[in-house]
Amino acid sequence: MSDKTVTFNDKVMLPTIGQGTWYMGEKASQRRQEVDALRAGIERGLTLIDTAEMYAEGGAEEVVGEAMKGQRDKVFLVSKVYPWNAGGPKGIAACEASLRRLGTDHIDLYLLHWRGNHTLEETVGLMETLQQQGKIGRWGVSNLDYADMQALWQVPGGKACATNQVLYHLASRGIEYDVLPWCQEQQMPVMAYCPLAQAGRLRAGLLNHPVVNAIAQEYNATAAQVLLAWVISHRGVIAIPKASSIKHVEENADALDISLSAEALLKLDVALPAPKQKTALDIV
Repeated sequence: MSDKTVTFNDKVMLPTIGQGTWYMGEKASQRRQEVDALRAGIERGLTLIDTAEMYAEGGAEEVVGEAMKGQRDKVFLVSKVYPWNAGGPKGIAACEASLRRLGTDHIDLYLLHWRGNHTLEETVGLMETLQQQGKIGRWGVSNLDYADMQALWQVPGGKACATNQVLYHLASRGIEYDVLPWCQEQQMPVMAYCPLAQAGRLRAGLLNHPVVNAIAQEYNATAAQVLLAWVISHRGVIAIPKASSIKHVEENADALDISLSAEALLKLDVALPAPKQKTALDIV
């Protein structure tokens, strides 16, 4: 196992690659394969598993629950609450429903999935209540841009936020302008979802990019492994790729052992540069 780790605010140390579960739990025919893939990832040390009540309307949480049976203590469990549930009694009920589907009595890190009509004060209040009840260990946010994070920092208790989970990959680098540097200043880990880009033309373009493939050949790696290695080369960033097959999980775990040289990083930077000005936060 690589020594690449990210430390959360209370000294919990985790590998910089975890496991995402978006689109899991949607087809009963794939459930066994998905469970087996998550278990294989846990065995390889990819112990952070990220899910959400949104994914397959709870179906992904059920898959995660099955995968964790008998080894809950090995897993750093992350789930997310819909914005319309992120305050008051609805929030407590939503968390309890997630716990039932996950088959556990606590979630290690509970995130606001994106900002909605509930005020940040209401959401922080909910998170603090859930912590007091022992239902969650820590809390954080997802899909919050720089201005949202500044607003959160003004809310009493807001600075207890443990992470911001955002879209981040080589072809979507807008967070490098302000969100990522600010989070690094706060020593707050950033969780990168869709680190290989979303399915479709953009993902295909990245995986087939000539510079990415040339570097992959140099490192005897796959293009996907190079893209993951690039994401986690940034301080305080943890990538959460989805891998619904054991083969892909193994590939993801092996990416932890790839350390891209300054020359390789420069080539990627020139090929797909970060924007020079503020851009809207990418969300999918």
